[in-house]
Amino acid sequence: MKLSKRMSPFGKGIFARLAELKQQKQQQGLDIIDLSIGAPNIAPPQHVIEALCSSAADKKNYLYALQDQTALLTAVSRWYQKRYKVALDPETQICSLLGSQEGLAHISLALIDEGDLVLVPDPCYPVFADGPRLAGAEIYYMPQKKENQYLIDLTAIPEAIARRAKFMILSYPNNPTTAIAPDSFYRELIAFARKYAILILHDNAYSDLVFDNNFCGSFLSHPGAADVGVEFNSLSKTYGLAGARIGFCLGNPEVVAALKTLKSNMDYGMFLPLQQAAIAAITGEQACVAATQAAYQRRRNALCDGFTAIGCQIDRPPATMFVWAPIPAPYTDSETFVLDLIDKAGVMVTPGKAFGPSGEGYVRFALVQDEERIQQAVKAVKHSGILQQKN
Repeated sequence: MKLSKRMSPFGKGIFARLAELKQQKQQQGLDIIDLSIGAPNIAPPQHVIEALCSSAADKKNYLYALQDQTALLTAVSRWYQKRYKVALDPETQICSLLGSQEGLAHISLALIDEGDLVLVPDPCYPVFADGPRLAGAEIYYMPQKKENQYLIDLTAIPEAIARRAKFMILSYPNNPTTAIAPDSFYRELIAFARKYAILILHDNAYSDLVFDNNFCGSFLSHPGAADVGVEFNSLSKTYGLAGARIGFCLGNPEVVAALKTLKSNMDYGMFLPLQQAAIAAITGEQACVAATQAAYQRRRNALCDGFTAIGCQIDRPPATMFVWAPIPAPYTDSETFVLDLIDKAGVMVTPGKAFGPSGEGYVRFALVQDEERIQQAVKAVKHSGILQQKN
């Protein structure tokens, strides 16, 4: 069968390929320590599980949801006010998503036409580019360079490109680079968006996974942000609800309305018991948030300090559930290093080039194993001899 032309840029996703390779190794009886896919392994708090189970036991909740419950929209509005000091109209500025990735993948269909230009960070989470590309966009990559603390240099975007751009998508704290952005960056971003009439899409999945007394809030907390953009947020990482697929698009009413209209023609809304779980998560006891943050910080320390101790310097990142690290010499290709790491040490990470052209030369570790397992990974790498190879 001949597939559509829009599928031509796409092959099997990197995470699917890594999962297949892991399965092959395990079938051979090998123990693989998987630090590749950012799939949180910290369970939701008990009160969230109980809310989900109680609602799922009610037979009436198996009807189509069709729309977001008023209780959910109100809870999200209060959550944003309490957590981020952002006032949102529950009716016009909030839309639930079947995971923030679903919204990021589909919103381009509501915003752009074939051939429109979209500004995408490089490196970036793959859906940032894949969503616009599926909608027929032309992609312009904005490098995130180490020498600029992995912040996008807005002044480096050519005037002609800025004037053509329909929207810009970005994320801080950043996946995969782990960078955080200061308030001054957001002020410059909003001014840039106003100057060139560019819509801003900001992914804020990691604002609660920030370490060493750093703080990250919301893009929407900055004056004028809701005039020029929306924010995507998720309960996957902070509340351990990754598989439940609960996310939100918030901010600019016109954009939120367009996404709601698109989704009303594509799905029947979020499963009602999941809406109840979401309400329980963001309105209930919040000790789980600090506990989750502390767990990821311990894992970060175990990985970075462990590799540094065996002669592979890896700096501690300021945020997220990832570590972004350069590949060691004599390697020049991230995928070759990743395959050798699997074969020789039984440790799986993600090659940097999976996140865009600027990701080459790096790998991303996902902190999705406990400290003991991470320490095992460090020892396996040390004993493999992979770090002692010479040019």
